[in-house]
Amino acid sequence: MARSQAIVTSGRGATSHAAIVARQLGLPAVVGSDEIKIDLDAKCFRSRGTTVTDGDIITVDGTAGTVMSGEARLVRGAFTEDLAHLLEIADDVRRLQVWANADTPEEAATARELGAEGIGLCRTEHMFREAGRLPLMQEMILAHSEEERRAVLDKLLPIQRGDFHGILKAMPDLPVIVRLLDPPLHEFLQGVEDLQEDLAYLGPSEADVARGVAIRRMIVRSRELAEVNPMLGLRGCRLGIVFPEIYEMQVQAIIEAAVELKREGIETKPEIMIPLISHISELKVVEADLRQTAEGVQRETGIEIDYKFGTMMEVPRACITADEIAEVAEFFSFGTNDLTQTAFGISRDDAEVKFLLKYFEDGILPENPFQVLDVTGVGDLMRTAIAKGRAVKPDLEIGICGEHGGDPDSIKFCHSLGLKYVSSSIYRVPVARLAAAHAALAEAGTETRNLSAV
Repeated sequence: MARSQAIVTSGRGATSHAAIVARQLGLPAVVGSDEIKIDLDAKCFRSRGTTVTDGDIITVDGTAGTVMSGEARLVRGAFTEDLAHLLEIADDVRRLQVWANADTPEEAATARELGAEGIGLCRTEHMFREAGRLPLMQEMILAHSEEERRAVLDKLLPIQRGDFHGILKAMPDLPVIVRLLDPPLHEFLQGVEDLQEDLAYLGPSEADVARGVAIRRMIVRSRELAEVNPMLGLRGCRLGIVFPEIYEMQVQAIIEAAVELKREGIETKPEIMIPLISHISELKVVEADLRQTAEGVQRETGIEIDYKFGTMMEVPRACITADEIAEVAEFFSFGTNDLTQTAFGISRDDAEVKFLLKYFEDGILPENPFQVLDVTGVGDLMRTAIAKGRAVKPDLEIGICGEHGGDPDSIKFCHSLGLKYVSSSIYRVPVARLAAAHAALAEAGTETRNLSAV
């Protein structure tokens, strides 16, 4: 996707992972178009009697949701002087801070240019999927012992340190929340089963025999890691408990990067997010181990870093027991994508294709809960978490980093909850800045149109 100029899919929907990543990359995308029939073998797709083949030029309008044959004339968007002035006025009015979701130094730099006041979500799993790193990640996953895993993690450590050095450097004196590895490990082994076909072409040479052994080992390990419901399986903090050395490496890399930058005269504010906490015991175990790692780096270097440990609130039980979790966590970040999934019992990626559109057509649901925050159900879980968390720590930092962080209606609700910030996709930062100002004006009883008239 990162190499694409636009994204068009026949399946999934507006809140699918494809749409989220496209939005993060700033790519125009039209997703879930059932009118488009893709023929992979013929390298073409068909729609309404038109066939588009490999090499043809099309124009994708992600805002209108249209795919046009041929090359349309484009007008490049830009920050006009009037828009910049309007956003400055909005910044003076709003109370909510606007942060951004960014995974690379380049994305972080762009976020700052668009007015982001911090990074609310840096997803480390995207770093491991980059070219040259995936084989190391697979080697680590396939390791049979902690010793073997740590040997591979030693190779990944300087790579991760470089990642965090770049992101933290792009946001000096601003908070950067880094989410530790979250997805199921089997995601990094996708395509391994396809290697089974390669076995038929291997010969008796020593190199081919070794290759065959490696392939069979990968296939066996992939099957061992397979789960019936991986999004509710071995992922998030559970991964950090079963394989603590993975999180330890990441925290070491974060603190070492911050130390390097401090030596360069750059102050940073890393905040380390432990994902998928559902029970206080999980957080106690993981946080204690990782704090020991962070303190160890500081002792060895003699340099102190201003850092925090917190968690993503994305499971209903975590919200209900937020008072217990706040005893350890130094910040809460609502991951409303997963919180909506777990609250509704709906798979985001499957729902839009299978039944969610019918729900809108029949009036069963007024809106897509993955696009506009469900203030009654999911919102009540958030209210509970905020009240219980701040009863324990009145100054507890609380924000939101799900896709709702860029939706104006959801931002208005977040303002009413008294959150510190909303974190949105990079290119929605200007929209979030305006929406936060509108929310403040609405609360004060001021017509929002007055802001637009200035």
